[in-house]
Amino acid sequence: MKHIMKLMVCALLMISLVACSKDSKKEDTGNDTPTASDKLVIYSPNSEGLMNSVVPLFEKTYGVKVEVIQAGTGELIKRLQSEKDDPYADVLFGGAHSQYISNPDLWETYVSTNDNTLPEAYRNKSGFTTSYVLDGSVLIVNKELAKDIKIESYEDLLNPALKGKIAMGDPANSSSAFAQLTNILLAKGGYESEEAWDYVGKLIQQLDGKVASGSSAVYKSVADGEMVVGLSYEDPCAQLVRDGANVEVVYPSEGVVYLPATSGIVKNAKNLENAKKFIDFLQTPEVQDIFGTTLTNRPVLESAKTADYMTPIAQIKVLEEDREWVNAHKGELSSKYTDLFASLQK
Repeated sequence: MKHIMKLMVCALLMISLVACSKDSKKEDTGNDTPTASDKLVIYSPNSEGLMNSVVPLFEKTYGVKVEVIQAGTGELIKRLQSEKDDPYADVLFGGAHSQYISNPDLWETYVSTNDNTLPEAYRNKSGFTTSYVLDGSVLIVNKELAKDIKIESYEDLLNPALKGKIAMGDPANSSSAFAQLTNILLAKGGYESEEAWDYVGKLIQQLDGKVASGSSAVYKSVADGEMVVGLSYEDPCAQLVRDGANVEVVYPSEGVVYLPATSGIVKNAKNLENAKKFIDFLQTPEVQDIFGTTLTNRPVLESAKTADYMTPIAQIKVLEEDREWVNAHKGELSSKYTDLFASLQK
């Protein structure tokens, strides 16, 4: 009996030693399989409407819990810079392409699996910028005030009947006004063209010294009947049309520049795989159709559906901006406009 007890004790000791040995090897080799993350943290300057159309659907599709922190793009970029050594966010969802390019050290290199379905002009050539919607420079016209005044082009804005009745922001302080400036320059001959800048000077004289306080002031002044026409951007103007305002969106016959809204994965993101899924998700046909049919954002995917209040992009003359050149010369262009504006005031 004592012999049997000794054998049992030895057997138990052997089993214990083997188990410990396996655990030790497991720790030494680092072969523990990590638990898959079910979380994603998004920083975003986007509207509630856009966020509500995307985030809940992503959570449902992938079983991921998303935390959203919203603020202006500039503020979020500063926050990412301060958190660079220990990032809290996984994705920045929104903002201009130029703001990403100006901060290349903040982003993980990643190209969406859907990138090759996009038009060439909006593909991820930087390695970290993902386009998902487009914003075009347009004219918004108050139909009642315009009456018989033809407004189909930038050239039509030089009509003497419109002097003092045109709303435009300051390109040095308003991103939409700066986009209008570069759109005009490209449409009228080029960023450094004397002919194009001559037109800008004539347009400034048509403004009659009036400068809108910001992007929203432009389209609101037209919708409220304070101005006949404004140089604005498509999203809020299409929203006014959708909501029944007595305005129309005019796409200048000289051509419209569409600039991409951008998203990117934060460098050293803690939930990297979910961040990649989200980036891919933004360019899927399902999400692109939502952008085009339930919101007033222009989908980046050409085949995406759009609502009746959105003019099909096939009917719009689209110009391709040299974004790299414009980003590099933004200060010069803004200063030149400011100096020209000042010189033309009486």
